[in-house]
Amino acid sequence: MGLLDKLLGNAGEMAIPEATQELQIILGPNEKIELAYKLIRDMLILTDCRLMLIDKQGMTGRKVEYRSIPYKSITMFVVESTGNFDLDAELKIWISGQHDPIGMEFGSKTNIYQLQGLLASKIAGK
Repeated sequence: MGLLDKLLGNAGEMAIPEATQELQIILGPNEKIELAYKLIRDMLILTDCRLMLIDKQGMTGRKVEYRSIPYKSITMFVVESTGNFDLDAELKIWISGQHDPIGMEFGSKTNIYQLQGLLASKIAGK
C-alpha cells in the first residue's frame, strides 16, 4: 500500500502471517484468516468463520474496537471497481438490523475481485 493510498484513506492488502500474529489473541482456536486489509491502523479481516472490522482509536491506538460480523448476518454487499478517473475501489456491506451499510475504500492495487469472490462464497454458504 503506497503512501498516497494511506493519505487518501484507501485500504490495501495485508500479509496473512502479519495479520494472524497481530490478531492471535482474538482468533478462535482453529480460526484461520483468509484475507486481510489494512488502512493505516484499522483493519478488515475475513476469516473462515466471520468478518472482522478492527478500529484502533485515539492517538496511541491502545483502545481497540473489534467488530465481529458472522457471515450469516450479511444481507447484501456491493463492490465497485476502479475506473479511469476514480482510482479507488469500494465495498459496502449491509448487516441485518442496521439501516446504513458499512463502507470501505481500497487502493487501486488491491485485488477487489478476490475480496468479492471470497465474500460471495461465505454468504452463499450460510
